[in-house]
Amino acid sequence: MAATEGMGQQWVLVEMVQAFYEAPAYHLILEGILILWIIRLLFSKTYKLQERSDLTPKEKEELIEEWQPEPLVPPVSKDHPALNYNVVSGPPCHKIVVNGKECINFASFNFLGLLDNERIKNAAQVSLAKYGVGTCGPRGFYGTFDVHLELEERLAKFMRTEEAIMYSYGFATIASAIPAYAKRGDIVFVDGAACFAIQKGLQASRSNIKFFKHNDMADLERLLKEQEIEDQKNPRKARVTRKFIVVEGLYINTGSICPLPELVKLKYKYKVRIFLEESISFGVLGAHGRGVTEHFGINIDDIDLISANMENSLASIGGFCCGRSFVIDHQRLSGQGYCFSASLPPLLAAAAIEALNIMEENPGIFQILHQKCKRIHKALQGIPGLRVVGDSSSPALHLHLEESTGSRESDMRLLKEIVDYCMNRGIALTQARYLDKEEKFLQPPSIRVIVTVEQTEEELDKAASLIREAAESVLN
Repeated sequence: MAATEGMGQQWVLVEMVQAFYEAPAYHLILEGILILWIIRLLFSKTYKLQERSDLTPKEKEELIEEWQPEPLVPPVSKDHPALNYNVVSGPPCHKIVVNGKECINFASFNFLGLLDNERIKNAAQVSLAKYGVGTCGPRGFYGTFDVHLELEERLAKFMRTEEAIMYSYGFATIASAIPAYAKRGDIVFVDGAACFAIQKGLQASRSNIKFFKHNDMADLERLLKEQEIEDQKNPRKARVTRKFIVVEGLYINTGSICPLPELVKLKYKYKVRIFLEESISFGVLGAHGRGVTEHFGINIDDIDLISANMENSLASIGGFCCGRSFVIDHQRLSGQGYCFSASLPPLLAAAAIEALNIMEENPGIFQILHQKCKRIHKALQGIPGLRVVGDSSSPALHLHLEESTGSRESDMRLLKEIVDYCMNRGIALTQARYLDKEEKFLQPPSIRVIVTVEQTEEELDKAASLIREAAESVLN
């Protein structure tokens, strides 16, 4: 028996030696390094940090008393525009009362003049009596009302897409939609003039962001070609990396329309997805107000996702995304603003439905808006010291200084004087506002001029004439 055990042990030793000789070199090296590291840990000395005793208790107390923490936020001047706002009394419709003075409204995004519409107010009042004020719960937790489902169905039908999803806050719509699809490691090509909501969505996605020059398709294709070359070097990584193009239909920061036909060509050429933000173009562009896709005659199925808010043309609150069913359903599980925010108050959903009814019943309203946009765009040309920025079809135009003073604060001060000059004479304008330290590409200071269907030709001409008069007075 003992002889048998000895032979067994000898056989095991032979197997170990044989395995040692047959093992790969890298395996032996790795084991050797691990053995040496274990030996080092076993025999190395341990060092214990000793407390400093060179300060007396009294000296420590004096240092603590002298210490001043860094300010929680940077100091802000009391003259900052955000701290000196104008107060509106009554509805901000065609005529608006600002700081107790009645003016013609060229500042609110009430493009179709529906904010004070009697039909919409009546629909909201009926809904208020039926459902109450709010919902007090997200869509997944008893926050889904029948009126929400009706509005989503109506939006999908209006936009001619398979499905739509509704958010209770316009800013959160695109800011939630982007990170629902784009993740860490994905690549997003974004226009440099993208609005702040898009920028926040990109930040939340943690994707690799590549900005191209505003509406410059040659610059975008350059970036796409560079990425294509990188993908060829690492095809395995390219297969799992999703690529997106994010643009606005009508840019709020520039008033310009995106070149959608060229974007669609690049989409298919380089196999990327297109996300289209239409908060300004929805209810404005196209024969029926369906946005930039209708404006250019683009098949809406060529766009992977469309988002827009309901706070401009529909004169309500919230936003929506629309597209194919499998794309939209994903947001019901991953859209942060949808999953975690209380749903839209039913009265506002009812108001949006009635606004859609009015848009469908009166398609001529969009042609009226386009004519008025072109009229004021033409009237604002040639004002000494000011330059018009924006497409002639845009209801949101910008007026920039032709020559900057060299100081952003001084430029803003001059533009504010023009705004105040006009407001004191019955025309309400506003300056475009930006979070200076947060914007990726800070736009130059500007005066924003908003056109609505309610403004008469005489009022449009009066506003242009008054702006010209103000510019001559302030800038000369």
